[in-house]
Amino acid sequence: MNRLGEFAARIEASARRLGLNYSGVDFELVPERFMMETAVYGLPVRMPHWSFGVRYIRQLVQRNMGHSRIFEVMFPGDPCKAYLVDVNSLAENVLVVAHVLGHADFSHRNALFQRSLAMAGGKILEQAAARAHRIEAALQNHGQERVEAVLDAALALEAHVDINRPLYRSPKGDPKDEGERLDDPFLKRYGTLPGEQAPAEREKPAPRTVPPQPVYDLLWFIAHYGPDMEEWERDAFLAVREESFYFYPVFACQIMNEGWASYWHARLLREVDHLPSDIYVSAIKTHSDVVQPHAAGRTLALAVNPYHLGFSMWERIVQTKGLEAARKICAEEDDFGFVRNHLDQELADRLDLFVYEAGADGSISVASRDINAIREAILAPRFNFGVPRVAATKLDVDGSLTLSHDHKSDGRGLDLKRAERVLDYVVRVWRRPVALHTVDEQGAARVLSAKPH
Repeated sequence: MNRLGEFAARIEASARRLGLNYSGVDFELVPERFMMETAVYGLPVRMPHWSFGVRYIRQLVQRNMGHSRIFEVMFPGDPCKAYLVDVNSLAENVLVVAHVLGHADFSHRNALFQRSLAMAGGKILEQAAARAHRIEAALQNHGQERVEAVLDAALALEAHVDINRPLYRSPKGDPKDEGERLDDPFLKRYGTLPGEQAPAEREKPAPRTVPPQPVYDLLWFIAHYGPDMEEWERDAFLAVREESFYFYPVFACQIMNEGWASYWHARLLREVDHLPSDIYVSAIKTHSDVVQPHAAGRTLALAVNPYHLGFSMWERIVQTKGLEAARKICAEEDDFGFVRNHLDQELADRLDLFVYEAGADGSISVASRDINAIREAILAPRFNFGVPRVAATKLDVDGSLTLSHDHKSDGRGLDLKRAERVLDYVVRVWRRPVALHTVDEQGAARVLSAKPH
């Protein structure tokens, strides 16, 4: 391991020579336990909550069964921060260094990552630690039961953000809200233009409703409109929301990002100067294990390995279109554009991709090998941050809140039992009745409701 720094310097020199662009990466060797905790919590220091402990146990079981192994955790920023496991072999960590530099280049180029970093700031680790400190202060001032109830609700809604809107916006200052646009001086000019009706004959505008249009950013809406929430509770909701904005590009670009990093670690290992042959062979063996289409020696996989799919797509794009075209794709697209525009039938057949269906008896059969069906099967779980589209649609004068599931555009049903549990969490902080309009498995209208105890 004393030689890792020497090899890392050589790899970085090759990366710069080949045109990888990033602000810098701080590497740190850490114990395996620290790495697992960081991977589960998402950040080295984060607000405490029981759900992270559940995730840790699940990760530990998977690792002990040989189904999951963490090689690195990397955080985009200025500079990026990367953790390597100190008990991994030298060859494995040499590969990880090259892999991380691919991630750093991707996050520096990709517009979605850059937008997120511009809004959330490039010092995510320091910001997360500050938020965790505020939660610790709340625990001291308000007790574990109250703080946990707020975090239960916030983390149950952590993916219900609207990443198309700014991270920082006030409830009255968003020009995209139709109600605010009515006050726009430019739009007011249209009220004085001649028309078929005299101004006096026009109908009076309907009273403004709250919200004036559906709000899919539930964390933002509850934090700003919760009728009885205290400031520390609103701060907790906004803290979870800010972290979700940071994590979204990682979720939305997983295939692109892991594939890009895998393409570059393979290329850097080939082209780095004076890498000993035994280190190279061992590192390439690890590369083959990472980008294989299936895990644990199985000949069939029912889930896509993002490393394998992304690596195969980028390798083909570079071969057929050139590196500069690949970099343009890297900058402009997310997984939706990447898969729909660059995964074709020929490549899908070569990778043996298919859509499967499960029978009532537990049997598995191939349902389709059509490229459009394959693309949608890959992308469907990634739509809307992986959660159903639910919006706040009405705030009554008594503080009652109505939520609506946009099942038509969503194309997915709700797990009604889980939705009921989430409503129970939400009503604890909203402290007024909350109703959710959705449909059941047969498409019949359903209204779930919760009232404060």
